Amino acid sequence: MSRFALVASFIAALAFPAFAHASSGGETEAAIGATLLAIVVLLLAGKISSLVERFGQPAVLGELIAGVILGNLALVGITIFEPIKHDAMIRFLAQLGVVVLLFQVGLESNIATMIKVGVRAFLVACVGVALPFALALFVVAPFLLPGLSFNAYLFIGATLTATSVGITARVFRDLGKLQTSEAQIVLGAAVIDDVLGLIILAVVSAIVTTGTASVLDITIIVLKAFLFLAGAVVIGQLLAPRLGRFFSRIQTGIGMKFTFAISFGLFTAFLAERIGLAPIVGAFAAGLVLDAVHFSDFDDPHFAQDLREKFAHTDEKNKAALDDFIKHHSDRHIQDLLEPIGFFLAPIFFVLTGMEVNLATLFNVEILLVALAITIVAFAGKIAAGLVAGKVDKWVVGVGMIPRGEVGLIFAATGKALGVVNDQIFSMIVIVVILSTLLTPPILAYLLKRK
Repeated sequence: MSRFALVASFIAALAFPAFAHASSGGETEAAIGATLLAIVVLLLAGKISSLVERFGQPAVLGELIAGVILGNLALVGITIFEPIKHDAMIRFLAQLGVVVLLFQVGLESNIATMIKVGVRAFLVACVGVALPFALALFVVAPFLLPGLSFNAYLFIGATLTATSVGITARVFRDLGKLQTSEAQIVLGAAVIDDVLGLIILAVVSAIVTTGTASVLDITIIVLKAFLFLAGAVVIGQLLAPRLGRFFSRIQTGIGMKFTFAISFGLFTAFLAERIGLAPIVGAFAAGLVLDAVHFSDFDDPHFAQDLREKFAHTDEKNKAALDDFIKHHSDRHIQDLLEPIGFFLAPIFFVLTGMEVNLATLFNVEILLVALAITIVAFAGKIAAGLVAGKVDKWVVGVGMIPRGEVGLIFAATGKALGVVNDQIFSMIVIVVILSTLLTPPILAYLLKRK
C-alpha cells in the first residue's frame, strides 16, 4: 500500500466515527471535534493536491480537483466526507479565506496602476457583462431551451455575467504576475463586474417578484455600489494613516501592526456586505487603500535610523534607493504577516468550492450537451471582453475573466429560490461553473508562462 493510501486510510478511520456522531446530533463537543477534523482533511487535501505544481499548474487547480474528488466520493459509496459540505463553521472559514485572499491581493496591487488602467478595466467589465447576458438571453437559451419563461432566460443570462475573482487572483498570485497590467485590468474589471452583476441580479429579481423594476430602485443600487467604492478609496486614504498613528501610540511592533491591518480589511468587508455588495469587494478595496506608509509607525524606530547612519556617506542615488527599500520593508512586512493566515484559510475555500461540484449532473447526456453549448457562450463572452483591454495581452485578460465559481452558483440559487430556475437549468449552470472553474487555471497559467 502506498504512503498516500495509508494516510488516507488513517484519516478516514478517524473521520468516520467523528463525522457520523456529529451528523447524528451528537453533543456540541463532538460537533467541534468533527469540524476540527474536517479542517485537517481540507488542509491535507489541498496540500497533497499541490503535486499539480510539478506539472507547471497553479496550486489552486489542485485544490479544486481535490475538492471535486472528496465531494463526489458518495457516488462510489463513500459518504464520510459529506457532512463537511454542511458544516456551518467550515463554510464561515471558507468565506473568511476568500476575504483574506482578496485583502492580500489588494495589498499587493498598486492604486496608481489600478487608476491608470481604470478606463480599460471598465470597458472590459461592461463587455464581459453585456455580451454573455445578451447572447444567453436572446440567442442560446431560447434556441436550446424553447418553451421556458422569459424570466428563466433572464436568470440564465444573469448567471453568465458573473466573474469569480478569487480563482483568477489566486492564479496571478501563484505565478507572481499580480503587478502586470493584465492582472490589474482583470482585478479592476472583476470588481466593476461584481457591481454590475449586483445591479443585474437585483433588477432581474425585482422583475420576477413584482413584474417590474423601478428606475428609483436601480438608481439607488448603482449609487450605493459606486459611492462605496469611491468612499472606500478616498476616506480610507484619509483615515488609514491617522488610525495607524493612533494604534501605534498604544503599542508598536508586529502584534499591533497585524491587528490594525486585518481589522481594517475585515471592517471594510463588513461595510460592503451591509450595503449589499460582496464582502470580497470591500476587502480588496481595503488592501488597495493601505500603503507602506500606514504601517511605518508600527516598525522599530531605530531600523531606518540605523540603516541611514550606516550609509550616511553614500551618494544621493543610493540614498534614494535606501529610502525605497525602507518603505518597501514596511509594506512587505505586513504581507509576510498575513501569509500564514492565507495558507490556512484559502485552501479551505477552494477545496470546499470543489466539493460543491456535483459530477452526477454530467451523467445526463441531454443536460450535458446543452450545458456545453451555454459554456461556449460563457467562455466566448468573457474572452471577447479582452478585445477592449488596449495594448496588453488580450487573451490573458479575456481568459482571466472566465471563472464563474461561487458567484455563478449564488445567482443560480437565487433564481431557484424565486421559482424560475428548475432543477434541470440549475444542473446546467452547475456544469458551466464546473468547466469555467476547472479549465481557467491551466489555460491562464499556460498563457502567462508563454508571455
